[in-house]
Amino acid sequence: MFGWGVKTISTDELAEKLASGHSVLIDVREPGEFAEGHVPGAVSIPIGSLGEHLGEFDPQAETLLICQSGNRSKTAARRLMRAGFTDAHSVRGGTLAWRGRLEK
Repeated sequence: MFGWGVKTISTDELAEKLASGHSVLIDVREPGEFAEGHVPGAVSIPIGSLGEHLGEFDPQAETLLICQSGNRSKTAARRLMRAGFTDAHSVRGGTLAWRGRLEK
């Protein structure tokens, strides 16, 4: 954990969690960034509209947040935590650190 109590995971941990199929991955980058390449299985919800979509997700479910480098995803994780999400994690290093393939 770092950054005001935000739980973080590595991209290796992200790969494991995605393989388990029990996590939700939200990419908080802008639509153009998402279209240029994103982690397979990610849902695109730009950080500016995250609040409008909170009701679409289970606040008790493991929710993973990713951006380009990890800064916006930390902010998004804090927002989710303030909204009552109990298991929100920011992906350290974001898509820049992701070693797997990116979808377009």
